[in-house]
Amino acid sequence: MLKKIITLNLLILSIISCSKVSKKEINTNNDIVINLAPEPLTIDPTLNTDNLTMIYILHAFEGLTKKDADNKIIGGASESWDINSKGNIYTFHIRTNAKWSDGKSVTAKDFVYTWRRAVDPKTANKYSYYFEVIKNAKEVISGEKPIEELGVKAIDDYTFEVELNSPTAYFLELTAYPPFYPVREDIINKYGDEWTLKPESYIGNGAFKVTERNFDKSIILERNTNYWNNENIKPNKLTFLLMEEPNTSLAGVLNGSIHFAKPFPRNDIETLNKKGIVHIVPVAASYYYRFNLNNKEVLKDNRVRRALSLAIDRDYIVKSITKCGERPAGSLVPYGINDVDGDFRENGGDNINIDDYKKNVEEARKLLSEAGYENGKNFPVLDLLIATREFDVNIADAVQNMIKDALNIDIRIVKHEWASYLQNMYNKDFDMAVYLWYADYNDSINFLNIFKSDAPNNYGSYSNNAFDEYIDIASTNKNNDIRMHALHLSEDIFIKDNAVIPIYFYSEALLVSPKLKGVEYDSQGLYRFFNAYLE
Repeated sequence: MLKKIITLNLLILSIISCSKVSKKEINTNNDIVINLAPEPLTIDPTLNTDNLTMIYILHAFEGLTKKDADNKIIGGASESWDINSKGNIYTFHIRTNAKWSDGKSVTAKDFVYTWRRAVDPKTANKYSYYFEVIKNAKEVISGEKPIEELGVKAIDDYTFEVELNSPTAYFLELTAYPPFYPVREDIINKYGDEWTLKPESYIGNGAFKVTERNFDKSIILERNTNYWNNENIKPNKLTFLLMEEPNTSLAGVLNGSIHFAKPFPRNDIETLNKKGIVHIVPVAASYYYRFNLNNKEVLKDNRVRRALSLAIDRDYIVKSITKCGERPAGSLVPYGINDVDGDFRENGGDNINIDDYKKNVEEARKLLSEAGYENGKNFPVLDLLIATREFDVNIADAVQNMIKDALNIDIRIVKHEWASYLQNMYNKDFDMAVYLWYADYNDSINFLNIFKSDAPNNYGSYSNNAFDEYIDIASTNKNNDIRMHALHLSEDIFIKDNAVIPIYFYSEALLVSPKLKGVEYDSQGLYRFFNAYLE
């Protein structure tokens, strides 16, 4: 063990001496430097689908509601709201001192415009289905009704009314979620799709404003002096570095030039943890591989998909690769999501046996033989699309070897930088693809409805009428007992169809400087720095 620590320390010294990040390059005096991910595909609140990019967005914009330090829903751009006796009409009272970063007032009309834009078929918003709880949203998204019939209206400049299809327990959580944040009609009309590319056009209503947009390098935000609660925001500046190199993150945290980082070398996580810079956050998230059911004929056979799933040793992955307290996944919905009583996952149990890998391999070989590919004979090479993140690569390497050893099937790993990986996903250009899904709100439907036949981000083209019907029941029924029963049934169908390979339930490991205090963590992985400071 001593040899390992000495080796790691020598590696760290080498990294620091070679790293491009130094104290001289970044002024950390009362400023916080953060490294989460490489260049995002978009920072448009409506169009973004990436969880890490949402962290930039939630500091530059603010929804009707937001979360406090204890992750409770409180007023954001709205100071209060009323709910009618039936529970389906919400009336939000927008703060009269809520301002955009250029000083203009935030009004109810901004939310009307934004939410109509979100469901407009011309926008092609992949999160448009989140708005389907609102009256007529589904019909607008499908093109059956005009956007003006969406159930939202501006009663006056500071009163915004929303009519839902039925009472929705998690609606206030949705209004705190970045896709529901307001954007400016005049800005988008003037700059079009390029409005997010320059600080002068990236106008938000949040606690910070973008002052520099250095592509593939950094996004720099400074306090928005027009923000209604500016006096209670602690940092003066947030510098989000856009780099993925794990060793550089580690060097930056060790030499004090970076205060918070997501990518870092995982191989020596135990030793780094002893140094007091690793922070492990329990999150409600599932890590899995999607199948593209339309790309290769062989993947249309459920026996083949199940064989590939059973060939993966999930226990080995969490104990030998990820090593952050993750749990092997025998189904889709993670732990930490509420059921009628208790935890949805605990009540639902495992749909895949995760305790006997040897038995799983035996079943996998039998299934592959029944499908006509005994010992992998005549089986085509499958492409596995992944991002270049270190843990994605390490897991993919292990999975490639496991499937080869168990089934004599060749997997070709296709690596892309983050934005390119997302674009390939959107284009459905993959056989198998890695996917990590965080809870956007505490309801199991959030993990399941993305696989409805008509869901915009159903990238693998999964389709099952019974599954869709159960999701529809859970989406519209007021009775939570009926809803949760339908969701358990839908998950059972989905896992038996083997549309994905569940691998593990996520835990987030982060590098955090001992000097950094006041970061707000939540189970969605949307970390907040409004109250953060350097000790």
